[in-house]
Amino acid sequence: MNKVGMKSVGHGIRKIDGMAIATGKPVYTLDLAMSNALVVKILRSPHAFAKITTIDTSTAEKVEGVECILTFKDVPKERFTLAGQSYPEPSPYDRLILDEIVRYVGDEVAIIAAVDEKTALQAMKKIKVEYEVWEPVLDFEQALGHASVVHPEEDLHCNFDIGLQKEQNIASSYNEEVGDVEEELKRCSVIVEDVYYPQAQAHAMMETYRAFTSLDHTGRLVVVSSTQVPFHIRRQLARALQLPASKVRVIKPRIGGGFGGKQTGSLEAFAGMVTLKTGKPAMIIYDRKETFSCTTSRHAMRLKTRVGADQEGIIRAIDIQVLSDTGAYGEHAPTVLSCVGHYTLPLYNKTRAVRFTGNAVYTNKMPAGAFRGYGATQGTFALECTVNKLAEKLGMDPTEVRLKNISKVGETFLTGQGVLLGSTTLERCIEKGKELIGWKEKFPSRKLENSKVRAVGMAITMQGSGIANIGTASVELRLNDDGYFTLLSGATDMGTGCDTILTQMASEVLEVPMNHIIFNAGDTDTAPYDPGSYASSTTYLAGAAVVKAAEELKSKILEQGAKFLGVSVQDVEMEGLTVRTLAGEEMSLAKIAELTVLGTGKLQLVSSATHGMDISPPPYVAGFAEVEVDQETGKVELIDYVAVVDCGTVINPKLARIQAEGGIAQGIGMALYEEVIYNAVGKMASNSFMQYKIPCRKDVGKVRIAFEESFEPSGPFGAKSIGEVVANTPPPAIVHAVYNAVGVRVNHLPITPEKVFVGMQKL
Repeated sequence: MNKVGMKSVGHGIRKIDGMAIATGKPVYTLDLAMSNALVVKILRSPHAFAKITTIDTSTAEKVEGVECILTFKDVPKERFTLAGQSYPEPSPYDRLILDEIVRYVGDEVAIIAAVDEKTALQAMKKIKVEYEVWEPVLDFEQALGHASVVHPEEDLHCNFDIGLQKEQNIASSYNEEVGDVEEELKRCSVIVEDVYYPQAQAHAMMETYRAFTSLDHTGRLVVVSSTQVPFHIRRQLARALQLPASKVRVIKPRIGGGFGGKQTGSLEAFAGMVTLKTGKPAMIIYDRKETFSCTTSRHAMRLKTRVGADQEGIIRAIDIQVLSDTGAYGEHAPTVLSCVGHYTLPLYNKTRAVRFTGNAVYTNKMPAGAFRGYGATQGTFALECTVNKLAEKLGMDPTEVRLKNISKVGETFLTGQGVLLGSTTLERCIEKGKELIGWKEKFPSRKLENSKVRAVGMAITMQGSGIANIGTASVELRLNDDGYFTLLSGATDMGTGCDTILTQMASEVLEVPMNHIIFNAGDTDTAPYDPGSYASSTTYLAGAAVVKAAEELKSKILEQGAKFLGVSVQDVEMEGLTVRTLAGEEMSLAKIAELTVLGTGKLQLVSSATHGMDISPPPYVAGFAEVEVDQETGKVELIDYVAVVDCGTVINPKLARIQAEGGIAQGIGMALYEEVIYNAVGKMASNSFMQYKIPCRKDVGKVRIAFEESFEPSGPFGAKSIGEVVANTPPPAIVHAVYNAVGVRVNHLPITPEKVFVGMQKL
């Protein structure tokens, strides 16, 4: 569809809730909590791995104002997963609400509910716990076959075979191979290999984790939570609390950021348990320390790569071996692991053989989970660094190596099972990025005064748009009795602007102003089913569902309008807020709405649609970094970052640009600053913003975003996703630029001045 003449789609319309957010009006979880809600606090393990031998709460329970204290003896014994994934979840059911075995420093030992925070904390200090301390598994490279087994329990359960071998501390394993990699490598003229260590990264969202629970007048559990996945939280709670799902209602208000962290459940079950035990409303809020150290992070990994090419620079073989640190529990362990290969092996499609193998291992550290990029970030870092190394060995420009090997429209790739690529402008993205960064003039480097060197580097990446054959989205759209519309969706806006984008699409199809559409989302009682905001799915899947529903409703409006006007449906059209005949007679939508809900035998005009796809069209980004490195200190300063994005049709250029800038900033943080660090006994040492550095505005330098639109035939108005793909290129591009500046290749992120300085001394 051509955007020319469109009134909503393709325009930089500001967020429908933007002014409310800017002026402090939105309702977040805490705003909805009752003033008399019990305050819930968690007593946590001081040990990385131990068994609770005795726990005495008698003194704590006598503190005035304490409502209840719960231990592992007081909660259901049904194991579950906190991964926000569609049923049957691939992540192992390896958790209890409270367990007698604690598996990381910060694991939950007891739930305390009191009239206020001071009382809850006072009671917490009076709980006496004795532990049998076990040897923890802290180094994920030593986890396989370690003497300590992180999950010795017999009732650990998987919905299907994910390669779990708990006696070996393997949470999941994955293997995919097409062709004979070893034979193909023998035929290659040039082979490069290396080992890479992308680190654990904290989500660092503004709003920490929180949930408010209460019982409604029918005795159902109502949960208000800052979550990306309200429907998945409902299913988790039903299993964990041993309730029918019909007895649980989850409401998602506004969210102060998630970045994948809130695709994993964290604290809802604790408040829910208190409410079920006491019958009273309960509120739990994680402070910043708990958010850092008691939720999830990005998976730290070790990736061994081999890439082989012929003398012309055509990549013929790719081999990637991964070890992923899933921490104490296996949320997202199998899926993040598989995505490392899923979003890297198809990037270069002239290959004759590819292989991806990996294990996700349990350790006694905070669990890893979903994080923007979801495995593609780590895989892109390793593969793109290796391809840059290959280009140097071939004596070729890295951009030219990519241009020779990337996919074109109508082509497929070895792991693509015959699916043809429907859209790409990656070639144009690379060319545009070269132009914007000044690649020809600046590559590879140039020396400045004062011992400083400036250099450029680059990388490309892909992601998906939803999960093929699994992801789905449903919406309902209705014409109200006053002529306005209500759009009901289960999609979850976490600051991404999807409420606005979906309203734009409905507005475009219905040919009505956006302010005539009421958007309502995130309540499992009223919204149609939607998995939530993850897997870069909302614009692509929920958007397509909105288009379907809007087209159906528009057809019903025209049909009903034609009846009221006494003409055939072929003789009417929508114009403004009316249905008009070709002869000029018209009836307002308000009047049509009124007439369809009054009297007998008439029906309110409503449409609904569900949309899922058997493909997941990839968006692409070409990223280019310019850095300045001080040869005397090793300090790296990011001067310029250019990202050129192919996300199909850009539905809202303003919101797409903001998404891209935010993703690039997170990628810059991963490249240069951020790292989740543990001390020798497994306690997190980076559990506050004093110890955990995220880039500020000055650190990210100049970030420039450009779009090279393609048209994705399967997407709404030709759109693909943008949410995750934009986070992936900064680590490899910045590593490349630093290498071009001073000859030091930092394979263990982040790139610190110390690593660069020490590397220079070894040259």
